[in-house]
Amino acid sequence: VERDPDIGAVLGQLRARAPLVHCLGNSPAKALMANAVLALGAFPAMVSDAGEVASFVPLSDALVINLASLTHPLSAAMRRAAPAAAGKPWLLDPAAIGRLPLRTDLARELLALRPSIVKGNASEIVTLAGGDGRHRCADSALPPEEAVDAAVSLARSTGGAVAISGPEDYVTDGVETLRIQGGHPFMSRVTGMGCSLGAIMGVFLGAGLASLRAAAASFVYASAGEKAGAEAAGSGSFVPLFLDRLYLAVKQA
Repeated sequence: VERDPDIGAVLGQLRARAPLVHCLGNSPAKALMANAVLALGAFPAMVSDAGEVASFVPLSDALVINLASLTHPLSAAMRRAAPAAAGKPWLLDPAAIGRLPLRTDLARELLALRPSIVKGNASEIVTLAGGDGRHRCADSALPPEEAVDAAVSLARSTGGAVAISGPEDYVTDGVETLRIQGGHPFMSRVTGMGCSLGAIMGVFLGAGLASLRAAAASFVYASAGEKAGAEAAGSGSFVPLFLDRLYLAVKQA
């Protein structure tokens, strides 16, 4: 979908709900994730202590778990947070799984708890589905279209949606598969952009959208990136312009 005919209604629903999204994960990306959530009119929380997450998750509207900068203490917090999200939507971002055993084992453990959305690049999705992702850390060595079959299989096993990020994004619920175009090359030159995509999907989950619809709302992310990239002189000026475009998308809906 190059343009979403229902995006105005979706953004209106988001503006009315202003969800609280609990983001657990990537330390270097926390500021960008939080600012992206705020730009959409939602509220971020990043409670990460294992002793607190089980109490806090029920207070939030959605949970986002990102494995990018995983540590043993953070993995303990994630193991408590995901079960506490029972009855609430949540997203798993299995960043850099495959060659790193701590995060790979944890990703498979969390997958068994049936996240509402699994979001990753093609290599991560193929690896999580049991294949060989042939990846290098968080960089995907596979084009996103080659992970569609694995994504469909994962979606059918979890009962949720799976999103493949890349130059073009694909989202599927195991029955319907959508291709989302947009974005800009600067997005691959800024740390945390992929993590912020997961946070944005978490916002739409928290606003009450069904899993596939929330994943497909990555159109908002792609559109903001495309417009910001056209205005930016480089990756440094891209970030504030990207946040502005997210903010204007909701304000003008």
